[in-house]
Amino acid sequence: MSRGRDLRSAFRQWRADRPFWGGLLLALGGAWILLTMKASLKVILHVGMQGLAGYLLPALMVLLGLLTLFNPAQRLFYSITGVLVTLGTWLTSNLGGFFVGLLLGVVGSCLAFGWLPDQEPRRSRRERRRSAVGAG
Repeated sequence: MSRGRDLRSAFRQWRADRPFWGGLLLALGGAWILLTMKASLKVILHVGMQGLAGYLLPALMVLLGLLTLFNPAQRLFYSITGVLVTLGTWLTSNLGGFFVGLLLGVVGSCLAFGWLPDQEPRRSRRERRRSAVGAG
């Protein structure tokens, strides 16, 4: 039982040291777009170039999301590149995975861009009141 708590605690610490949700959403957006590329021909909307770029851009989204998770020091470059690649899927990959992958990618890139390392964790109002009452 304590081993599970230790693993959970270690994962929480690892997750807190990086833009976890931004990288995860960016990677999930790319995976969603790749999955919609495999949809039946009746469902797929052919807009723009359907060649290599249709598969390359979502694969880059997945790669950039994983790089954001495992190399957070370069998060600004990965997030800016991620949002540009994500917007490129609008033309190349079924309107960005029917808007779902496009939305996930843009939101994930923005979260990764806005993440600040070494930021004090947010405290709830109740915790702030307790510390103010205890100090005063």
